[in-house]
Amino acid sequence: MTTGKGFADVVFIPFVPNLPAMIIELKRNGTAESALNQIKEKKYFDSLSAYTGDLLFVGINYDEYTKTHECRIEQFVK
Repeated sequence: MTTGKGFADVVFIPFVPNLPAMIIELKRNGTAESALNQIKEKKYFDSLSAYTGDLLFVGINYDEYTKTHECRIEQFVK
């Protein structure tokens, strides 16, 4: 999905009321925190400005050397 200053990896917009939309950024050999920072810095949420529900930012990192995943979730406050 084209958003702000780039493309979000995954965006979920629910059809069911009272469920939050999610913007997901994926990283490899980085950090979940850097994925969240990219969502904020590039303003991936701008294209959802007309969306009236809550938003969740999800940063997921996969470390190919340790074979582990890291995930951080933040709620966006409008």
